[in-house]
Amino acid sequence: MIRYMGTRKNEQGATVYVFVINGMQKEIRELALKQHPGCFEALPASAKAKIEANRNWMSKL
Repeated sequence: MIRYMGTRKNEQGATVYVFVINGMQKEIRELALKQHPGCFEALPASAKAKIEANRNWMSKL
C-alpha cells in the first residue's frame, strides 16, 4: 500500500515527496520517483503538475 503524505525540504534544500509504503515512511526525491513503482501514480494532480512544470523548465536549459 502506498499513501502520499506531502512534500518537505530536506537538509540540502531539495524538495522530497513523503510516502508511507507498506507501513514505513519514505522520503523520495523527484528524480527517484521512477525507481519506486506506484509512487508517481499516488501523487495528487497538483504535485504532478508541479513536477511537469519542473521538467519543462529543465528541458529549456
